[in-house]
Amino acid sequence: MATTILTSRITSFLERRLAPTTTIHGVLCDVYGVGMLITGSSGIGKSETALELVKRGHRLIADDAVEIRQTSDFQLHGTAPELIRHLLEIRGVGIINVMTLFGAGAVRNNKRITLVVRLEAWQQDKQYDRLGLDEETTRIIDTDVPLVTIPVRPGRNLAVIIEVAAMNYRLKQMGLNAALQFTNKLTATIAEDMDDLD
Repeated sequence: MATTILTSRITSFLERRLAPTTTIHGVLCDVYGVGMLITGSSGIGKSETALELVKRGHRLIADDAVEIRQTSDFQLHGTAPELIRHLLEIRGVGIINVMTLFGAGAVRNNKRITLVVRLEAWQQDKQYDRLGLDEETTRIIDTDVPLVTIPVRPGRNLAVIIEVAAMNYRLKQMGLNAALQFTNKLTATIAEDMDDLD
């Protein structure tokens, strides 16, 4: 093997092996090309949401335990432990093999994590972000990742909300921020009304 190819492969191998790693309790899905890590307390509905996302054509990477590796350029890549790869646990049904049920197109072995969705039980007295201007982040290993908190309440379609969160994230990456545009438009309208009163 040529020296340059050998050293390149050795470097790549060592970066993978020596990269900082952690394991997080959650579900990792590929939604419209966005690696979404869904977290929340046990029994909140993470796996059921992942199942609905798979049914809607998205892909499962890991359920229950997500192994995360941070690369040298501070990117986070998630995968499933070998033992539970392609498996999904649904309370009342048991463990299902997503690849067997939905086909090879319903799973991936790894995905870069670009957005964290935290599911939490709806709290009546808590103020939730209604405009989307507050951009939260959460730290995994040494990397800050955008965070979206979704309150869980009976009747809310979490899969659709997560799909919209993924599409909205992609739009923000392209420079289109609907919340900011709305706020600017509202400010301009208020300013015009104030000028008319004067």
